[in-house]
Amino acid sequence: MKLTPSADELAYWLILHQDKVVQLGEEPGLLKCHWSALDFAAAYAGEIIKIGEYRQHNCYLLDLGSESPGSPRTELVGLRATLMTQSSDAYQLIARGWQLAHFLRTHRYCGQCGRSMHLVDWELAMLCHGCGHRCYPRISPCIITAIRKDKQILLAQGRHHKSGMFSTLAGFVESGESLEQAVHREVMEEAGIEVKNLRYFRSQPWPFPHQLMVGFLADYADGEIKVDGEEIIEAHWFSMDELPLIPPAFSISGQLIEATRQLIEG
Repeated sequence: MKLTPSADELAYWLILHQDKVVQLGEEPGLLKCHWSALDFAAAYAGEIIKIGEYRQHNCYLLDLGSESPGSPRTELVGLRATLMTQSSDAYQLIARGWQLAHFLRTHRYCGQCGRSMHLVDWELAMLCHGCGHRCYPRISPCIITAIRKDKQILLAQGRHHKSGMFSTLAGFVESGESLEQAVHREVMEEAGIEVKNLRYFRSQPWPFPHQLMVGFLADYADGEIKVDGEEIIEAHWFSMDELPLIPPAFSISGQLIEATRQLIEG
């Protein structure tokens, strides 16, 4: 719901410019200040949306879109770099804020009749007053799986991985498919092997732009590694003391790798 905080309210702010986070000072992420201190954002007073609470203060989203803050006091930091520095509760709010901003940016017009859409004030949805079509923020479920074989873990390098990074296998859930079916299908498609003893690990919102990563631990069952060379460039079994470059610990992939390490060493 859009609102305008009072000038003297002390709050946390997530201010976005394109796919960057607007930063004031040295600490990236959520800004703690009064609305009156954000002089560069005065023109957006009617575009403020509350996204939750943080450390006993309201937290607001302000999306500048493609407009630059235009203030020498501000810096722009990438969303991914910002998230890597956050606590879990701040991560949740920033992820939610970015997904909401992306939703509002991409649902300005009705996909059914083409008229303008409007943010409703009783739930998080966009509504077309012309034909009644209503849209909710898109969430794309993805599975991500760490596979153990004796004292080794399977890691793969995808064509989108930068700097030669290797990660656990992941993929989108298809229509009509359970999470478990998606794991077995993706592992077979990406690595050519079968898995067993599937166990749910945990989930993590991944706002690039609107994924929900659902993590699993699994054991190797059968088959030889075979990749397509396109989506997955290479995949190998790695010992825990000889790991390649892997995702950071804040990511669910990094957490899955660490959980597998504990299973192997425990």
